[in-house]
Amino acid sequence: MRLNDRRFALVLIAPAALFLAVFVAWPLVRFVSNAFYQISPIAGGPRTFVGFGNFATAFGSTAFQGAALRTIVYTVIVVTLEFTFGLAVALLFAALGDRSTVFRTVFMYPLMVAPVVAGLLWRFLLIDNFGILNELLRRIGLLHSTDQIGWLSDPRIALFSVAMPDIWLTTSFITLVLFAGLQNVPGEVIEAARIDGVPFPTLLFRVILPLLRPVIAVALIVRGIDAARAFDIILIQTNGGPQDSTTTLSLLIYRTMTRNGDPGLASAMGTVYLIAMLVVAAIAILAIWRPGGEEA
Repeated sequence: MRLNDRRFALVLIAPAALFLAVFVAWPLVRFVSNAFYQISPIAGGPRTFVGFGNFATAFGSTAFQGAALRTIVYTVIVVTLEFTFGLAVALLFAALGDRSTVFRTVFMYPLMVAPVVAGLLWRFLLIDNFGILNELLRRIGLLHSTDQIGWLSDPRIALFSVAMPDIWLTTSFITLVLFAGLQNVPGEVIEAARIDGVPFPTLLFRVILPLLRPVIAVALIVRGIDAARAFDIILIQTNGGPQDSTTTLSLLIYRTMTRNGDPGLASAMGTVYLIAMLVVAAIAILAIWRPGGEEA
């Protein structure tokens, strides 16, 4: 039987579709369905249907509420700083043109570092008493002693401290995406604005950023979801402490599943987490990308 283009395309995507169905779709369905059961942590143990009981327990838990708030704060800190720094560097690279080739290559190096390695590295930089950062600040006279700032032991600043490795790791990603988007901005539009004497802030906010809406939407959605599920970087540095000040939803779900032995409750928390991420992504697409709308 001769294959037309449609059937040939289906044959090509069938292996990938089968892989996604077995290793992504089915586990996801099982994960969501587990949220409606009280499940024994023992393999082969009983499963008791409890309806929305696990969801009620999750929403009524102060630990879940606190972890959700910290996840939001952590995500806002990471994404805001990454986007700000990434946009500034992308604009600089675009202005330098071909002269920025070497700098672009060096700037992308952090993307090759594993999150666990980055967490360990920054733990040594920030750890109290003998951390390298505090020692440098002491030597230049900004601190009187190396234990003056407890980056990872002070609950008031610990969440920001554990965000620094994430910012260092993935600002390069935002820069790469935005720089690629800047290559597609029509040069004649920029040149016309410069000839008309348009100030750079006006050019940036009225011309460049509106033209970059789809690129910005992709960058913010990808990084926002990735930052919201931060786990290994925080686990390596503080394990959720001190005083649970760095316990995000990912860590809480992990602890509920492994330490507390409650797969049903962990699945309910994860399902809420998943739905929240989908809603945020949809809002970002509609608010930033504005598919089908007119470009500014």
